Amino acid sequence: MDVGRSNKAALRTVLSSLGDHLVEVLTAPRGLGVEIDDVAILDPEDPPDPRPGDLALVIGARGKAAIPAIRAAGRAGAAAVAVKSGPELAEQANEAGVALVAVRPEARWEQVEALARAVVDAARADGEADTGELLGDLFALAQTVATVTGGLVSIEDTAARVLAYSAGDEVDELRRLSILGRQGPEKYLAMLREWGIYQRLRAGEGVVRIDERPDLGIRRRIAAGIHAGSRPLGTIWVQEGATPLTEQAETALLGASRTLGPQLLRRPADPSPELRLREDLLVSLLDGRVDAQSVAEDIGADPARPALVAAFALHGTNPDRRPRRAELVHLITVHAAAYRRTAMVSVLGNRVYALLPDLGDRAEARILALAKEIVQAARRHLDLPVYAGLGGVATRLADTAASRADADRVLDAMARGRWSGDVAALADVRSEVLLSEVLSLLKEQPRIRDPRLGDLREHDAKHGGILLPAVLAYLEAFGDVRRAAAALNLHPNTVRYRVRRAEELSGISLGDPADRLLTHLQLRL
Repeated sequence: MDVGRSNKAALRTVLSSLGDHLVEVLTAPRGLGVEIDDVAILDPEDPPDPRPGDLALVIGARGKAAIPAIRAAGRAGAAAVAVKSGPELAEQANEAGVALVAVRPEARWEQVEALARAVVDAARADGEADTGELLGDLFALAQTVATVTGGLVSIEDTAARVLAYSAGDEVDELRRLSILGRQGPEKYLAMLREWGIYQRLRAGEGVVRIDERPDLGIRRRIAAGIHAGSRPLGTIWVQEGATPLTEQAETALLGASRTLGPQLLRRPADPSPELRLREDLLVSLLDGRVDAQSVAEDIGADPARPALVAAFALHGTNPDRRPRRAELVHLITVHAAAYRRTAMVSVLGNRVYALLPDLGDRAEARILALAKEIVQAARRHLDLPVYAGLGGVATRLADTAASRADADRVLDAMARGRWSGDVAALADVRSEVLLSEVLSLLKEQPRIRDPRLGDLREHDAKHGGILLPAVLAYLEAFGDVRRAAAALNLHPNTVRYRVRRAEELSGISLGDPADRLLTHLQLRL
């Protein structure tokens, strides 16, 4: 598939090629689509003299020393400034109206310059690169959609050429001939044209159902057009196999068609890095390292509308499951895109995050249902035990880092076994989350812990460790000795004696509300 290209490289293309191991965008007040005319080196010993459209590399000046170069770049209309510095200069760059790119401290300037200049020169030459990585992604996505729908999937461009397909044995004649690169039965294709199937697929978004034709050896299908705005890019087909398609088939197909739009539109110059750049931008947004306004257009979201982050994780730490995380990411991506076209998915550490922007009223209930559907699909189709935590609704895109933090807090609480289900929102586990944070504060700040309990712990450790468990059980039972005794499988008198002995040794009075509260919190550590 050929896509028209500018003879100038966009900032996003340069960032994609450099990679996040070398650079990170901190702010981009004019967006990442700003075009780079040239790469210029600004030496701190000379007066800064950037030109319009430059990517200015500020060599030898760090921190506040780079401010004059940033201001000069803004006055000159430069596209971006690259500095070995942190986010403290982002405000200066915003005021100057120029993008700020942080170069990693360990990166060599000559390497950054060479790579950036190669991208700019390649754009002038209108060069093209191998699309093999993109096709690999398409085959993986096709296989994920096949798993969720229970059918056989093929992805085609607008010329009906098969770009990728899923594995499967129950192949009908149309699918077999399409994969082999030959046309399907002309009589059947004529019927599709007569029924307006192709016209409907090209016209817009939605799932089209096509009945089977046993006389032609053609099985039932569902299909969806792949678009970039109003522009058709191709079609994704799901053929029914030996068993009926799943209940989630049409939803998964719609999500896949939305996911495929940006992938098929991807410029051939280096598709995989651009996809990684979008994911890196999402990660930076969730980490609070880049401002929402700078990346809103590139991640396809309205910065002024509410958003929510859902986090997913695998139960347990079995290393055999790690290679299957890519399947989980595809599954989450398909479902999230079906819910919201602008949804984005990325991986941070051992968790998968879905950003669901542009939300309307009562979004939390619908997203909770979506998360449950994803968890069930992962268990049913991938045999992966997954649990999900929902952050709070952020009133604007800039607050999604807080929503992500809430989602992490929910997952942490679920991992401690304080929630019996596989999906939870912050409201479900709020008490456990807040208690956990109080305990973390106690753990990190020894000065706010009661030293008497520390002394009692040392004494208890030397004498069988029987007192503190009795005190904790007594407090957990709200002072009900019989309940505490039942929990410990002891006689009530034994519990009474141990609690009284702990009070005598420590000097703590469990009849005092303050002592009782602090003791309970500290023993929960």
